[in-house]
Amino acid sequence: MAMTMALATATGTVDAGSRWSMASLRSALPSPSTVAASSSSSTHCGHRGLRLSLSLSLSPSVPKPQKYFGSFTGLSPFNPLGLSDNTSFEQNFTIIDNGGRVYAMRHGRKVPKLNRPPDQRKALLRGLTTQLLKHGRIKTTRARASAMRKYVDKMITLAKEGSLHKRRQALGFIYEKQIVHALFAEVPERYGERNGGYTRIIRTLPRRGDNAPMAYIELV
Repeated sequence: MAMTMALATATGTVDAGSRWSMASLRSALPSPSTVAASSSSSTHCGHRGLRLSLSLSLSPSVPKPQKYFGSFTGLSPFNPLGLSDNTSFEQNFTIIDNGGRVYAMRHGRKVPKLNRPPDQRKALLRGLTTQLLKHGRIKTTRARASAMRKYVDKMITLAKEGSLHKRRQALGFIYEKQIVHALFAEVPERYGERNGGYTRIIRTLPRRGDNAPMAYIELV
């Protein structure tokens, strides 16, 4: 209070236009007795407590941060964005309409590459299937014979069913149309009582030049 009154009187004298002196400035400063009394009253707190109390008294009131994230309980995943309340790892799976789940890994889906890209590999298998159904027996590598075997069995199964839809499916895979019509005409009588196993693979000598393993594949 004494400080504010002294400052007010000093400013009043300056505003009035009179000369200021060192006595007015010394009167505005706190007396040494007041500083000693205040320091002696706070000696039990120490310098750290005094500094902390001064910082707490001078710092404005800071609001406490809001709690955006829920507590981590059990195996529930931590969601840093706080978008949804997930309580399990079910969101890692893709749910399909029929209730199935799609997993990321391709277990049990090994495909014979035949050293070709997908489009060339499909064209190669279609050509081999067409030639086998046309001639009844061809010679090729063992890898190609094993890879084309399931496609030949599929074409014969389509011919056994004999519907228009199955005929159009066979026409979309076999290159020659006459072979498809002949296949649908002869298969029901030839393989009517056989359930699968329509081809046979017979190993033969390796190929000259690159020593590739060869085999004959024929219709039973």
